[in-house]
Amino acid sequence: MYKKYLSFVVLAVLALVLSACGPTTINQAAPENLRTLNVNGLGIVYLTPDVAYINVGVNTQRENASEAVSINKEQTTAVIQAIKDFGVDANDIRTTNFSIWSNPQYDEFGVVSGSNYSVDNTVSVTVRDLNKLGDLLDAAIEAGANSIYSIQFDVEDKTEANKDARALAVENAKMQAEDLAGVSGVTLGDIQNISYYESGAQPYYYDAYGYGKGGGGGAEVSAVPIQPGQLAITVTVNMTYTIK
Repeated sequence: MYKKYLSFVVLAVLALVLSACGPTTINQAAPENLRTLNVNGLGIVYLTPDVAYINVGVNTQRENASEAVSINKEQTTAVIQAIKDFGVDANDIRTTNFSIWSNPQYDEFGVVSGSNYSVDNTVSVTVRDLNKLGDLLDAAIEAGANSIYSIQFDVEDKTEANKDARALAVENAKMQAEDLAGVSGVTLGDIQNISYYESGAQPYYYDAYGYGKGGGGGAEVSAVPIQPGQLAITVTVNMTYTIK
């Protein structure tokens, strides 16, 4: 029994030695050397604003805090009513700030001699009829508004403009890829990767040495002059092609 077991062990060891000395074959395909062409495309769509966002406020200063609040409340109520009278929906008027603070008063020697109180009440207004914006601001000022700032123009629905800008960017990238492939003597393959960056609507300024200026009119002389201008939506597309 012991001799049979020893013979089996010797045969197993010999088999391992022989297999280690034999040729080794690894069936692994070499990675393909993928050649690519990378391009950036630009698409711009210009829009005319159809909505404006403005901040209208009332600042009141009095020696007595309760008096300052009372007067500010009366003026702010009048301002909001004037805005509503121009057709602005109540849902488009939102309070963004109400604050009150003291302002120390100093005598000639730098000693505090008293104080007065300031009250600020600011509302954010969405104006959907831009033809009335100048007159609306006039009415708000007449009603007691003494703080108007941050007028921002926008386009409420930019869905189609964004789609158009993306399409233009892709077409621009394709045209560049085809031109580069042609002059380089290569053939475009499949698109391997595509990514894009989309900016919001930004103000667009055009001044080609005076061209495009002038014209206009349409606004009443008494109204605050407001020029919505033009907005631009920009999309940048990055595309990677294989080349042969």
